[in-house]
Amino acid sequence: METADRFRAAVEKRDLAALDDLFTDDVRFYSPVKFTPFEGRPMVLGLFGVLLRTFEDFRYIGRFDGTAETSTDGSEAPSEILLFRATVGGKEIHGIDLLHFDESGRIKEFTVMVRPQSALRTLSEAVLAGLVADGLVPEPS
Repeated sequence: METADRFRAAVEKRDLAALDDLFTDDVRFYSPVKFTPFEGRPMVLGLFGVLLRTFEDFRYIGRFDGTAETSTDGSEAPSEILLFRATVGGKEIHGIDLLHFDESGRIKEFTVMVRPQSALRTLSEAVLAGLVADGLVPEPS
């Protein structure tokens, strides 16, 4: 899938601008640290800005493609899973990115899953701090 290749290259190069046209306007990003999705291209791009700064030694290590049911509306969509490894705050993370594509090949839904839980906690704290610093979410009370 061409979009997945472009996405992978942009993430590996930490090129936020290259991600802009890969997402639909109403993209939904399902995070392992937040129950409700991040919604809309501006918010998802802002989140990626934080993620690209937060992950250390990020690398994709495999991929699978096919179709899968989306969380948004239950429709079946062309999909790709990208397996990755990274480090955050000295903790190694193993994870997957599940990308669902619309009929034009743009990413309409994005789900991230990571392990282990201790690394997820470290990632969650770092991402929240980045989102607050960038003015994308309010400071927790």
